[in-house]
Amino acid sequence: MYAMTALWFESALLPGGWARQVRLSASAGRIAQVTTDCGAQPGDERHALGLPGLPNLHSHAFQRGLAGLTERRGAGEDSFWSWRELMYRFLERLGPQELEALSAQCYLEMLEGGFTRVGEFHYLHHDLAGRPYADPGELAARIAAAAQTSGIGLTLLPVFYAHAGFGGSVPAPRQRRFVTNPDGFGAILQAARGVVQSLPGGALGIAPHSLRAVTAPELAAVLQLAAGAVIHIHIAEQTREVEECLQWSGRRPIEWLLDAAPVDERWCLVHATHVTAAELGGIAARCAVAGLCPLTEANLGDGIFPASEFLARAGRFGVGSDANVLLDAAAELRTLEYSQRLAERRRNVLAAGSDSSTGRTLFAGALAGGQQALLPGEPAGLQPGAWLDLVSLDVSHPALIERAGDELLDSWIFACGREAIDCVWRAGEKLVQGGRHRERDAIGARYRAALRHLRA
Repeated sequence: MYAMTALWFESALLPGGWARQVRLSASAGRIAQVTTDCGAQPGDERHALGLPGLPNLHSHAFQRGLAGLTERRGAGEDSFWSWRELMYRFLERLGPQELEALSAQCYLEMLEGGFTRVGEFHYLHHDLAGRPYADPGELAARIAAAAQTSGIGLTLLPVFYAHAGFGGSVPAPRQRRFVTNPDGFGAILQAARGVVQSLPGGALGIAPHSLRAVTAPELAAVLQLAAGAVIHIHIAEQTREVEECLQWSGRRPIEWLLDAAPVDERWCLVHATHVTAAELGGIAARCAVAGLCPLTEANLGDGIFPASEFLARAGRFGVGSDANVLLDAAAELRTLEYSQRLAERRRNVLAAGSDSSTGRTLFAGALAGGQQALLPGEPAGLQPGAWLDLVSLDVSHPALIERAGDELLDSWIFACGREAIDCVWRAGEKLVQGGRHRERDAIGARYRAALRHLRA
């Protein structure tokens, strides 16, 4: 770890914009100095184009093993709810070893796809029978081990999950591996705190699962455990969720949360798909982050978040891969923009203004919002003090030839994606070269063995 000392780029995207002949020097995994308009020094590793690695603010890593296995139409109407039953069945044989193997493969692919930090929304806590492990942090430790093996930066978000629906309804048998109480969750959180401390830049937050799974008193109790950390919550992902919340409380989910909880810049509202104009204004005014997962939301048929209206209110957003159907940072940004185009029937919807690059707007927003949601208070991007989390693109890719500045971002996001990624560094350590993670073979072998067990 921390072997690399200096990189030189013909062009790199810095917080102030594009710069030429950029030299980055590192110390203990963080950027020590950024110099522009300078020649490379002896021993510097040279590349053509450098971008900050993007944060992935919402992941359920084990679901990577389920990708592609739910694309067969059922007898009834397929939706998030029918998909969820298939996901529950997938968990029935998933033990600690399989969780670690699936998560490591998922994180490897995230790195190859341009993500350098992940927010793992970790709700699988108990054994196959729903009993707590002797070590409350058994499965959290497996997530941390997968992050360490792959090298990705981890913000671990242990999830509090207690009920099957609004008003504290009794959890279903298939939810037994998730369910805990505030005391049990406190033990899980304490154990998780220990396992992330050994990771470079490891961080911890909390995640009340959703208003479906947490009562108001439980939410208040869990928030007491946050101790200033980030708080993530699923909210208003499906229309049925909105309808059931209205029946329970007379208010919509986001409306209820903004009224009842101290939502502020520490909060990430994951999905927030079905939202009113007033709720958009409330999220923006509280400086919370909307955690958008465009590929998963499209895969599940959730709906379209009104991103153009949110950005017009100076709303903050980040992107996540959620169910991990496909791991490609550019594809998440592309799908976000394309969803707006389909909804509004016009082009370049999310560009910051006239003659602005859509790709630059998307990239800058996802970098800032993701950083706020996963590592608040730390510098983002390629600047002194930030983690040296960096992606280089292969400028010989046909989509990038004869491009410069924001044209490179537009072409990466809309014309190629992960196939143009050459190298990826996390905390100054090169993990991907030539588009291939250095541990792909070993991690892949464990992943294959885990899937053979799960599908036997």
